[in-house]
Order: sequence, then C-alpha cells, then structure tokens
Amino acid sequence: MAEKRNWLINVVLILAVLAFVGFSTIPFLIDAVNNSQAKTTASSSPVPSPSASSAPKKEELEAQVKGYELVLQREPDNLTALRGLLEARLALGDIKGATEPLEKLAKLNPNETYYAVLLAQAKQQLQDPEGAAQVYRNILATKKGDLNALVGLVGLLQKQNRPEAAIGLLQDTLKDAPQANQIQAGSIDIPSVQVILGGVYADQKRYSEAIAIYDEAAKLDKQDFRPVLGKALALKAQGKPEEAKLLFNTAAELAPARYKDQIKLLAGDAPVPPNAAPGNVPAGSAPTGAPPTVGPPGTLPPDNPVPAPPAPPEGANPAPTPSSTPE
Repeated sequence: MAEKRNWLINVVLILAVLAFVGFSTIPFLIDAVNNSQAKTTASSSPVPSPSASSAPKKEELEAQVKGYELVLQREPDNLTALRGLLEARLALGDIKGATEPLEKLAKLNPNETYYAVLLAQAKQQLQDPEGAAQVYRNILATKKGDLNALVGLVGLLQKQNRPEAAIGLLQDTLKDAPQANQIQAGSIDIPSVQVILGGVYADQKRYSEAIAIYDEAAKLDKQDFRPVLGKALALKAQGKPEEAKLLFNTAAELAPARYKDQIKLLAGDAPVPPNAAPGNVPAGSAPTGAPPTVGPPGTLPPDNPVPAPPAPPEGANPAPTPSSTPE
C-alpha cells in the first residue's frame, strides 16, 4: 500500500515540477512530503542533481520503458506495468508518451478521478488547454464536487483570462450543492468551493465580493482558518492593515502548524514570496490539517496554479478526494 501511494506522489510531483522548471530538472524519487501525506522509504531521496548516484540514468529509464512495453504487449491491462511505464516516461521528461498510460489508467479506473486529473495536467503541459478542460469537465459531469478537478479547471480558465467563466463554474457548483449533498452527503464541500471562489474574486480585485463569500464560509465552520485568512488578505489589499492584522492573528491560531509561519509572513511587512499571492488560500486544506488541493505540499497556492492533487490517504474512498492506487 505504501509503495503504491509513493508512486502517486512521485507522479504528481514530477508533473508539478515540469509545470514550473521544464524537462531539465526532475526529482526522480521523492524522499518525503509533509505530515498529512504519505512518506516514501528512506532510500528514495529527491535528487535533482544529474550527478547524484541514486538517480536513475537515462539508459536505465529507457530500459525500464522497453521492459514495461513488452509486458503490456502481453498484458495490456497490467496496472503495475502501466504505472511503471508512466513514471519512467515522466522521469525522462516524455510528457507526450506519458499520456498513453495515463489514458489507459483513467479508463481502467473510472471511479478514480486521480488518474484523470493527472491526465488533464499532462495535457496542459502539452499546450492542449481544450483537451485538459474537457477532461476536467468529464470528471465534473459525474462528480460535481471533485475539488481537484474544480481547482484544475478554475486555474486553467484563469490562465486563459476567463475569470467570469471560472466564477460561473464555482457559482453553479454552489447552487447545485444542497441537492447534491442531500443525495450523497458531503459530495460537494461547500466551504472549500467558497474559498476557491473568494480567491478568484480577490484575483480580480473584487474585494467586497471576496469578503462576502469568505464570511459565508466562515459561518459554516468557525474553526476553519481558510476564509479568515482570505478575508485578511482582501482587507490588506484594500489598505485596511489594522482590520487585517486581527484576522491574520486569528487565522494563525486556527491554522495547522505547517501554515502558521506563512500566515505570519503574509501578515507582516516582509516581502511575500511569489507563491503566496493575495487572495489565494489553500482551497482544499481543512482545519483538521488535510493537505491543500493546490500547489506544492505545505505552500499557499500561486496565481493561476497548475494543481498538484494531494496524495490520497491510505484507505480513503475515491470520492470526493482521490483514493490510493488500486490493486
């Protein structure tokens, strides 16, 4: 089980790295992620340096690809071979080649939206935004509250300078939430969708609307730091530092430990890192300490993010959050 979770973490982080630094620097193996995510074994440390001895060489990876391809010729639905082929091709920077096993994995595991989200991310890397959007929409057609697909499509629409489309998508999701949750409890996480919507409003400098939706989210769960942080950022952007300071302090008190330093940084006069833009808060990070839906582990998401879905917890169901890899 741990090995399968580690495989998913590797694939997600490789895609995330490729989104920002291209094909030249890829962590072939991941040592660890934050406490809310599964940890890899001690022998698999991240090695971005091409000279590191533990990183598979290009020749070794190419040999792995050939081996998995031979297995798949005999057993085209072999999940282990499909996962191995996917990871090896990603490690080689072959995003186009990775889409083939991803599409097969998504087809073989229709209830596991994790694979489809990864496929959409790969299509984004290949400059196929329409293909990526279609994959996201296919997920949302059957699982309206899938946060990874929602964040992915919202980020894609923002990249295309279509904020109104992103806002409409999120508003429609919230409109459908009461009926959807009546049919299946918790199928749409209303506070998380509201936090995402608040972030889009804030990105457009529509701070009054952002604050209003953050207030709504805060009423649903007074222990959730995300809407408090979002409102603090919006107030600060409006030039209301005193009001914002009180909310920053509250957010820091409510937040899991791994976010406290970032919140303090956002509240202070120190330069804010580029991945902590005003108006964006961890969309999928519940106050219980669940990992954020967007961005690298333990960080606040960037503007127009390419989402990296969180590693699925052991034993979790596939919806509304991704589950662990099937046998």
